[in-house]
Amino acid sequence: MKVLLVGINSKFIHSNLAIRYLKSYTRDLNYECSTLEFSINDLKDRVIKEIIKEKPDVIGFSCYIWNIQFVKEVATIIKLIDSEITIFAGGPEVSFEPMNFLMQNNFDFVIEGEGEETYREVINTFINNNNYRKVVNDEIKSIKGVYSKIDGEVYYGGIRDIIDINKIVFPYNEEDDFKNKIVYYEASRGCPFRCKYCLSSVDRKVRFLDIDRVKKELKFFLDKKVKLVKFVDRTFNCSDNFAREIWKFIIEQNESIETTFHFEISADLLKDEQIEILKRAPKGRIQFEVGVQTTNDEILKNINRTVNFKDIEQKVLEVEKLKNIKQHLDLIAGLPGEDFESFKRSFDDVYRIKPEEIQLGFLKLLKGTPMIREKDNWGMVCSPYPPYEILKTKDISYSEICTLKGVEKLVDKYYNSNKFNNILKYFERYYSSPFQFYRSLASFFEHNGYFDRNISSVEYYEIFLLFNEKELKKNNYALNEIIKYDYLLHNKKKWMPPFINREFDKNINKLIRDSIKYNGNYEKEEFHVEKFFIDICKFLQNSTIEFRECYMIFQENGSCKTEEISESIQKMIYNEKI
Repeated sequence: MKVLLVGINSKFIHSNLAIRYLKSYTRDLNYECSTLEFSINDLKDRVIKEIIKEKPDVIGFSCYIWNIQFVKEVATIIKLIDSEITIFAGGPEVSFEPMNFLMQNNFDFVIEGEGEETYREVINTFINNNNYRKVVNDEIKSIKGVYSKIDGEVYYGGIRDIIDINKIVFPYNEEDDFKNKIVYYEASRGCPFRCKYCLSSVDRKVRFLDIDRVKKELKFFLDKKVKLVKFVDRTFNCSDNFAREIWKFIIEQNESIETTFHFEISADLLKDEQIEILKRAPKGRIQFEVGVQTTNDEILKNINRTVNFKDIEQKVLEVEKLKNIKQHLDLIAGLPGEDFESFKRSFDDVYRIKPEEIQLGFLKLLKGTPMIREKDNWGMVCSPYPPYEILKTKDISYSEICTLKGVEKLVDKYYNSNKFNNILKYFERYYSSPFQFYRSLASFFEHNGYFDRNISSVEYYEIFLLFNEKELKKNNYALNEIIKYDYLLHNKKKWMPPFINREFDKNINKLIRDSIKYNGNYEKEEFHVEKFFIDICKFLQNSTIEFRECYMIFQENGSCKTEEISESIQKMIYNEKI
């Protein structure tokens, strides 16, 4: 008997932790188990062909909101090709309405909730019977945690107790190729909080892996030189001692290590002792994702979040002062009771903190969450199709949601990329709030059709000149210099788009390069020198625009460092002309 476990990820760089858990938890059993991973961007024909090529007797799919439609279509076609193949599903998208799912789709059974123990019992049942296909129609219907479909009728084996998390088997091995992949890791399960929109609120019993085991497994990632390890723990720092021990271990590793560890935390739970530990972290070793959701304390109460924004803000700012930890702050639009004006204030509150990233998300009414039961009270209307995103509520209209969608795209492109920071600083001076700027820019994008077509990376810079000229009615002279600076900071220096005005004198440029070629800072590095017509350094420091000629050195490769050399250049040019 051959079982094939299939993960359809949302992006190529992602990996599926669930199918790895099932395979590793049954690696001691006498059966053949393989895994295949694809992304939703793969052609369905290719996915089907690769699956059939494996000649599986049983196929298991890991199901989430981002892949469920893809999975259903693939499974339907596989059943048409070979109706003898047994197909099952597991994961959050099928665990809360499994009966409806089985009645409406071509699957033989569903594994509900945590799958390790249930899957192991299913496989053992198959192994212990010569005709495993007959098992589907007999013994499998009595296994706890399994919904099975037999002759058009669905049977349920009953609720299975949650697993002792320390029984799960580490799902990675030496043969795994981690190149260009995000590696997911789980040190705990469950969440102590009851946020109404979140599936984690269903499992409130928090369970932790043994700390020594976690350290050993993290060392495996470090030795394998994994670039990014993303903890999937819902609130990593809900245990003070556990968080401190793990962070301390990660921080104490060799400074030359380039692995980054990503944690979802509740910022208000950060304690002074934790901040002291984090203070010692090498830059880039740790990054945080902080769920703010809204800065309106009344709305937080509506979703069962027992926290207020001031506490979150205080801790986020404390971490920001450390200058060594990247922070990603989340907002959710469409929460119960929150109108457009309240969301604008939330956006401005978070933006003024200036975290490295701001994610603007939209409420999803997920099966199994308490929010589903209250949706009519709040006039919530969501899409009936995955990912079940909010369309409108009694407090926010569909048109307003569409406006926020435009703002979200531009925040992600311009703010989160960190490639346009000084350009954004230029524009923010002309608006009463950050939200007003992004709303105005989104309106400009919408009016000119930019959202409806692919835009080149260079064009994203040019749009700012058009926006400045047409919307703000401003001269582009100063903005051109700021765009030039940001462009050179993050792009190749040998070519510059024609819409960026520049003055280039080959003789002067050669003179400058020859004079600084053996400068101690640049002797072994390639560098680029550019002339500006505003005082760039002054603008970077305090957003002041002062017109004067200056020269900046840009490092060609690696992380770009800059240095102003205006005074020495001016003297050199003057002496040469004399």
